[in-house]
Amino acid sequence: MRRVSVFGSTGSIGQSTLDLIGRGDFDVVALTGGANVAQLAADAIRLRAEVAVTAFDDRLEELRDALGGSGVEAAAGTAALEEAADRAADWTMSAIVGAAGLIPSLRALRHGGTLALANKESLVCAGPLLLSEAARRGATVLPVDSEHSAVFQALVGEDVAAVEKVVITASGGGLRDLPLESLRNATPEQAGTHPNWDMGQRITIDSASMFNKAMELIETKEFFGLPPAKIDTIIHPQSLIHALVQFADGAMMAHLGTADMRHAIGYALNWPDRRHLPVERLDLAQVARLEFHAPDPARYPALAIARGVMDRGGLSGAAFNAAKEVALDLFIARQMRFTDMAPLVERVLERLEARGCLEGDTMTLDMVLETDRIARETATAVASGDHAA
Repeated sequence: MRRVSVFGSTGSIGQSTLDLIGRGDFDVVALTGGANVAQLAADAIRLRAEVAVTAFDDRLEELRDALGGSGVEAAAGTAALEEAADRAADWTMSAIVGAAGLIPSLRALRHGGTLALANKESLVCAGPLLLSEAARRGATVLPVDSEHSAVFQALVGEDVAAVEKVVITASGGGLRDLPLESLRNATPEQAGTHPNWDMGQRITIDSASMFNKAMELIETKEFFGLPPAKIDTIIHPQSLIHALVQFADGAMMAHLGTADMRHAIGYALNWPDRRHLPVERLDLAQVARLEFHAPDPARYPALAIARGVMDRGGLSGAAFNAAKEVALDLFIARQMRFTDMAPLVERVLERLEARGCLEGDTMTLDMVLETDRIARETATAVASGDHAA
């Protein structure tokens, strides 16, 4: 029986993962979550996990009470998350949101098993480090973002050298039809509503700003080793085609499926096999037509910033993500306008590049963490109007 762990089990990806795990025959090692302690405990008891971990130290007693008499161990805090990743598992879902998911992802690789990677920040911040560690440990990294899972599946049996272009699709987010002049006053509630996908608040807002897609462009470069010129994105409002791969002979392969993350999760869970999944089947006759259009650079400036990050390389991905997370926090707290997020990220990258903070032919975890720290401090200072930052 395979031993599995799920990091970020109370989020939307985590819950979809547990739905599939609960239908199979698995030994659950660790489940981790955040503030939703009741959900974490209920899932840990139902799936008979060895340990349940909340990221918040001050929620430990609440978690212990919720797990009382179940035999499931309770733990809390950053060190506990890392210890949970150190527990041997054959398959680990990395679905913690943000840069906080990087260290658990790296530590899970030590077992030489499979890392199902939904935490895009791990590749954006430290792609070379993560993939080299996987190779050193004999571990397998499988993409769980729907777009990268689609590309991965389209490339099965293909030579990556024959790829002319990879196109990842984007819905355009919850503000795609809002007049451009109205974006400045968009609220977190407006940006936090997605037309197709059921996701958490942060990733849904990132979808509206296309920072999510910007991250995925960088992910594509890191995971598949493609040059930026071969990576593109297109608006596809229906979210039925998740990615397209064009080859040297002109052929283009598209991966289609309903907007259900269990497609990509199930593929990673069952890989290299394909097994039945409890997902809605796509009826093309009912769909009738598929729409596409190029993203508007004025509406989605995050895409151009990501292009710069891909060209720059080095530690710029870590700085980009850290600044983006600060900008998102400020927007959610109503301390920053929707349209001010991208300019803040751009200014942080410019300042760190001028100070030589993004250079480095090699990458270590300490370098990534230090860049993350500096970028967050700089973003906070710039947002507060400190021109010396």
